[in-house]
Amino acid sequence: MLSHYPIIHVAMWVTALLFSIAVCLNIYRILVGPSLPDRIAALDTLSVNAIGLILLIGIGTGSRYGFEAGLLITLFSFLTTAALCKYLLRGMIIE
Repeated sequence: MLSHYPIIHVAMWVTALLFSIAVCLNIYRILVGPSLPDRIAALDTLSVNAIGLILLIGIGTGSRYGFEAGLLITLFSFLTTAALCKYLLRGMIIE
């Protein structure tokens, strides 16, 4: 689909490489993070970068399912981050 525009093809490969590097750095911060809030922030950032990769794949393939998957992951990511932060602050999720 993108073969008519070679500069966009190159830009997508560069963007995918940068997103992949960001995902690797986020995984490192999750594993080695000095504290639990740092790990939660890295997990949230990892989900944002994963959404970017999924949307990039959706654009590259011309499929609309990448956008729907990105929307679902965004919803679950927000709920997970909110639940983890509430658990960290209060010690329980449901009061």
